[in-house]
Amino acid sequence: MDKIFVNQMAFYGYHGVFSEEKDLGQKFIVDVVLEADFSRAGATDNLNDTVNYAEVYQLTKEMVEGEPFNLIEALADRIASQILSRFHMVQTCHVKVIKPDPPIPGYYESVAVEVCRGRDDE
Repeated sequence: MDKIFVNQMAFYGYHGVFSEEKDLGQKFIVDVVLEADFSRAGATDNLNDTVNYAEVYQLTKEMVEGEPFNLIEALADRIASQILSRFHMVQTCHVKVIKPDPPIPGYYESVAVEVCRGRDDE
């Protein structure tokens, strides 16, 4: 299976279970991997034969900057579902949502959740 990677998309959203996350918001980083057969696009060199990753970026932006979720698991799941719904050639979608600075004590680079959804899951 061929893959398109849209990496390190950065957005500001209001997701989380703590009141300060919902009130103040925070930065979220999202990686998306799309699996499909892109051989036709390789042969034709035509955008209509692939997935427009500018549209993937916009859809992801709308999800992260839109309705708040308590859990990044729910946010990642919703992004994957929307991508599969909108881009019919995508067979499998991996979505990783990273919280670089959640309000929990300790030293760590970030916390993240990754989901993998496919046509068989629908």
